[in-house]
Amino acid sequence: MPAYFIVDIDVTDPAAFEEYRKQVPGTIEKYGGKYLVRGGQMQALEGDWKPKRVVVLEFPSVEQARRWYDSEEYRAPMALRKRTSKGSMILVEGV
Repeated sequence: MPAYFIVDIDVTDPAAFEEYRKQVPGTIEKYGGKYLVRGGQMQALEGDWKPKRVVVLEFPSVEQARRWYDSEEYRAPMALRKRTSKGSMILVEGV
């Protein structure tokens, strides 16, 4: 069953965040993941959620998604992301 990371991110240091954007795709692909949404225009239709930037990643399973998130390859990029942005992230199992 596929799993999805849904991220609402506010980039606070755009210049430094560019390095994160360069480093991460290879780590995602290594664990079978792919981007479904990576920024782009948004329209709030209901509720009061006002995300800054939305990213959606798909992985083959929750287990594979956690392998990526907890991986050695993602450790340094994650630290960079946390220094250059703030936001929220969930991991949800799909259908």
